[in-house]
Amino acid sequence: MDWDKLRIFHAVADAGSFTHAGEVLGLSQSAVSRQISTLEDDLKTMLFHRHARGLLLTEQGEMLYRTAHEVAGKVMLTEAILKDSKDKPSGELNVSAPVGLGSTWLTTRINEFLDVYPQINVNLLLDDRELDLGMREADVAIRLRRPIQPDLVQRKLFSAHYHVYGSPAYLHKYGTPKTPADLDNHKIVTYGKYTELPNADPVNWLEILGRDSGDRRSPVLSINNIHGVMLAVESGLGLGSLPDYLTHGNNKVVRVLSDLDGPTYDTYFVYPEELRKSKRIGVFRDFLVRKVKEWTF
Repeated sequence: MDWDKLRIFHAVADAGSFTHAGEVLGLSQSAVSRQISTLEDDLKTMLFHRHARGLLLTEQGEMLYRTAHEVAGKVMLTEAILKDSKDKPSGELNVSAPVGLGSTWLTTRINEFLDVYPQINVNLLLDDRELDLGMREADVAIRLRRPIQPDLVQRKLFSAHYHVYGSPAYLHKYGTPKTPADLDNHKIVTYGKYTELPNADPVNWLEILGRDSGDRRSPVLSINNIHGVMLAVESGLGLGSLPDYLTHGNNKVVRVLSDLDGPTYDTYFVYPEELRKSKRIGVFRDFLVRKVKEWTF
């Protein structure tokens, strides 16, 4: 495929209209429209549904957009390397992250960053405790709440939403709860009182969900990190509250009580003010922001 047409297609998909894409690209609306029509003719498939209020991607368009977005991101990263070739970001980068988020979402994506910036040595420090960045226990951190320290630069990444999940094997054996009160007849897995997770009590909402009396259900097992809870739920031990960054694309668990929404945690990328001009941190921040945009659904 012609990269120039693919670049224009990517801009149109982001903008949602030929006119807005043309403004971004510095082209006329008619020129953008012609390029998209030519691309559709080349591929012999429709990429957009045309509506009076804008454009919507077709199923084939969504597929092409994912590829174009990935290519565009890699091109932007490569451009950054070329522009910075005389002073490449390098050195140690110590990244603090919660166990669940760091061991799943982050580690499965970081290979692209390491390919582009081989001179940066990344050390992932996975701990549900919040390491003290002011004392340089880490250079940067991904945190499950807005930082309260005034001397930290912060950038919101995404919101983690919690819902109820069980494994197919568990649901086949014990049935699927239809109402919150049905949880009284099910096994549940929670975080327990020794977790280091900030504001952990709301995440243990399954202990009180559907109970008017205020008393709590007793979990079949409590585990002090989210990754352990996920593995227990996958094994068929019981139902658990899991965030979407763990369950998206995970066919080992099934969402139940789908009309209920659990707690939400806003996730932030933070680092000390004195490191604001660090190129290592800047490129890592930009990388995370791009991967979040690719992932968010």
